[in-house]
Amino acid sequence: MKMKRQLASSLAIAFSTLAIWSCNQSDPAPKGDYISGVFVSNEGNFQDNNGGISYFARESTTADADIFAAANGTALKGGVQDYAASEEQGIILVDNSVTGQDKVQFVHRYTFKDEGTIGAPDIENPREVVIVGRKAYVSCWGTDVDKYSTGYIAVIDLTTKKVTKKINVSDGPENLTYANAKLYVGTTQWGVGNKLAIINTNSDEATSPIATPGIANPVGIDANGKLWVNVGDKMLRINTETNATEATLPIATGGTKTAGNFTLSNDLKSIFFVLSWYDSAFKEHGATYKFSISDTQIAMVTPLIPRPFYGLAVDPSQGLLYAGVSPSYKQAGYAVRYRADGSLVDSVKVGIAPSGFFFQ
Repeated sequence: MKMKRQLASSLAIAFSTLAIWSCNQSDPAPKGDYISGVFVSNEGNFQDNNGGISYFARESTTADADIFAAANGTALKGGVQDYAASEEQGIILVDNSVTGQDKVQFVHRYTFKDEGTIGAPDIENPREVVIVGRKAYVSCWGTDVDKYSTGYIAVIDLTTKKVTKKINVSDGPENLTYANAKLYVGTTQWGVGNKLAIINTNSDEATSPIATPGIANPVGIDANGKLWVNVGDKMLRINTETNATEATLPIATGGTKTAGNFTLSNDLKSIFFVLSWYDSAFKEHGATYKFSISDTQIAMVTPLIPRPFYGLAVDPSQGLLYAGVSPSYKQAGYAVRYRADGSLVDSVKVGIAPSGFFFQ
């Protein structure tokens, strides 16, 4: 904890006074326009490079559409893939349709003022970010997005704002989950590797991966310390100590539907996900489901919410489910809020293609 120091002429008085005084102090309250609320990552239209971060207070139904542009007088100039923050730093992953223009954008967490960038060749096609202490781990597809042979995890020193290492992870590294000095790395749905990569965050070295019966994407760590991983039409519960699969729960996809957007409840005892498919006119259909980490099978008869979403997340402080609705890639989307039982709360108009949420 940071404490202010004050001077006194007498050392004896100073030390005794400081000991009493410091025990009654706390860190000063942060200052800025974005102290406590919900941040929405809006991908935007890839070809238009018009992604942004929206923000609104939890008690509000109106959002600031693009807070980076508002704070800096210029847009991010790319699609937004992810946002995370730690201490007073915020990190935005920006994916530009033009080769060589991708970047990690640093901002002040509470004002969203520009604090520098990292671009190519250190960052290429960034996907997701996890912050561990004073390091950030960014999954990157690399330059070969057709064969996914050049993927890596970029390790960023948050003090120097430099990439200190690239850890090779082929097959399109995507979703990231962290627990107990282990970073679990999944691959994209368009990859070819049936394995879950593991990185030791103490040494920043890849260890032996976990073989999986399909393309692996980690969901998170539940209330019992177990890792949940989606592998297409199955959910795996994995022991993080032994890397052994303890349970396999099938998802009834009918062979034509795709499961995605998995997220844990705020008590880490339930998992929400979307099951969707597209018709011949490329219109999406589907529904949102929920199951308990203690279930032996995933019930698919009655959905929690009878519609699909572009993104899902749960606010850890309130337990509300936030769902991203994207009418098209040319118009603003919505953050729709639901209670854990699937009942509707309200909706907030945000940016184009809302896919991710960060709660502060």
